[in-house]
Order: sequence, then C-alpha cells, then structure tokens
Amino acid sequence: MSALWGRQVAHGSNLLASDHSQQAGPVHFAARTQRHQSAGPLRSRVGASAATLEAPPPPQIPRTLSEVDNGKLLGFGADLAEDHPGFKDAGYKKRRQDIGHLARGHEVGEPIPYLEYTPEEVRVWGTVLRELRQLYPSHACKEYLSTFPLFDFKEDIVPQLEDMAKILRQTSGWQIRPVAGLLHPRDFLNGLAFKCFHSTQYIRHPSRPNYTPEPDLVHEILGHVPMLANPVFCDLVHQIGLASLGANESQIWHLTKLYWYTVEFGVVREAGDIKAFGAGVLSSFGELKHMASGTPALEPFDPFMKQPKMSYKDGYQKRYFVLDSFEDGASKLRDYCASITSPELIKEWRAHQSL
Repeated sequence: MSALWGRQVAHGSNLLASDHSQQAGPVHFAARTQRHQSAGPLRSRVGASAATLEAPPPPQIPRTLSEVDNGKLLGFGADLAEDHPGFKDAGYKKRRQDIGHLARGHEVGEPIPYLEYTPEEVRVWGTVLRELRQLYPSHACKEYLSTFPLFDFKEDIVPQLEDMAKILRQTSGWQIRPVAGLLHPRDFLNGLAFKCFHSTQYIRHPSRPNYTPEPDLVHEILGHVPMLANPVFCDLVHQIGLASLGANESQIWHLTKLYWYTVEFGVVREAGDIKAFGAGVLSSFGELKHMASGTPALEPFDPFMKQPKMSYKDGYQKRYFVLDSFEDGASKLRDYCASITSPELIKEWRAHQSL
C-alpha cells in the first residue's frame, strides 16, 4: 500500500490514493435504454456478454449510509509504520486506538462523540491554523474564503466533528461520519453519494506539527470542511460519489484519481489568477506557496481523459488541473457519471432513498 502524505503541513484524505495497474476483468454496463429486472439487493447493472460472465460479480450497491462499511480500513489506523513520527510513542498509539474505537462504534444518525483534546493536540492545531491563516486571503478561492468564517476557528480550541457537521447540514445538507483510518476507495466514494464525508478525529504527532503521513483532523477541518459548506462545490463532489455506485474496479481507480486532482489538489481560475480549492493544497503551507509560485504545470480538467499517476512521494504536485468554475467541473463530472453508471440505476437508487 502506498502512503499519500509527507509535506510541510502535510495533508491527507480518507480515500486511498494508490495506483493499481492490475485490474479485474472488464464489466460492461448496460445501455441507458436497456430495461432491468430488479430482484434482491440493488446491484450495478451489467450486460450478459461472455466477458461479463467471466468477470467477478458486481459489487452490491449500498441502499443506506449504514451499509457503507466505515470499518474496512486499508491503513493509517493505530498500527503505524516505522517511519511514522509516533511509531515509538506508545501513548500516542494508544490514543489513536481509543479514538478509533469511538469511530467504529458510531451509529449513523447519532451525534458524533465529543473528544477532550490534550494540551499537546491543541498546540498542534493552533500552530497549523496560525500559519495557514496568513496565506488564505491571497491563495484560497473565494468560495473557501466566504465559508471559512462560518466555523469561527480558534487557535486554542480544537473543533469537534459534531459541531462542524451541524453547520454543514444547515449550509449544504452534507454530513460527517467518523472513521478510524483510511477507507477502501469504493466505500469512501460510495459515502459521497449519500452526501457524507468520512473524517478522522485523531491529530498528527506533536513532535512534527507541520507534517503528517496520513489523514488527520487538522487536514479534514482546514482542508475539507469549509469547502463542503458550499453547495455548488458539493455538487461536484456528489457527482464522483454517484459515479462510484455503478463503477467496476478499473473505474473506481479512475474516480480515485479524479477525486485526487479535484477535491484534494484542485485549483480554479479567478479573474486570471489561480486559486486553491483542493484540501491537500489548503491544508499545506508549503503546497499553497508552491501552487502560487508558477512552477507547476496547469492543465484543463477532463474527467474522460486518462489521469496521470498520483504523485505523493516526490515533493509537491508537479501539475494541477484547473477548473474554469465549480459549475463547469460538476457538469463535466455529471457527463462522466452518466457514461459509466446508467441513469436507470441512479433513479432506482434514489427511489430507495425516499422509502
């Protein structure tokens, strides 16, 4: 498994960013006009060609958020790699384990448990917030700047996920669900279809407040949460989630890259300037300055094109994909979604949500 992280005020996501070259056999989805027989669990619709008969069975599509497994972790739980800053810190690993247990025990619809953060954790949060606040006015997109004040972040108080979730429900209708570590990509992306963001609650090791080798609360709160209060941006994210419902394994990895180059490292054009909206940029002091340096390449975003390998070990991003607007990005992703997941499937899935 590959690690995503490793930068000044590094960043993370609960989406696994691994680049798999070996994929399962092809699954051919039914044409939009094909009529479907529905029986038993809702599943992605496939054609009956010889190729599909030899392919693995299609994954079951979750009908409710509770059916999205938030316990299937691929890494970054309490078991830390040898190069992790907290590897030799038994107290830190125990703290991560305890917070992870709370996430696993959370029931959808119930309030997210409040945590009492330690003085060291508060110091880490305050250090990162103080540094990033200096760059946001000149580097962050206007949508981020307009929602940021809603959360009234303070350097001496670590935000609670439940408080953040309440604001999101009021502004965009999105919700937050706690998770103990890095989810499988399909589970994470399926959660987005339910307008749900899976978030960690633990905080990076205090020995290196400007670095984390995995997703942590600092990244989730400063990188993702303010943008998730913007309904237009949320539509873009939602399209990725909807596309994942009928996606085969190869398409899941393509969607993983689309998420990486938009929600994590996306930039948008504003009056001729380039501004950050991706959480991996907004939560990294170094990445923000790198983005604005003129060094990285800027390319138009096209979800139908083969996406480059995700870069996370060799310094900052060498390229960013640029949106002309969030409306334009959501429109392009909506078209891509329709190309891999039939409208009939989405219609049937939505019908289950209204029951």
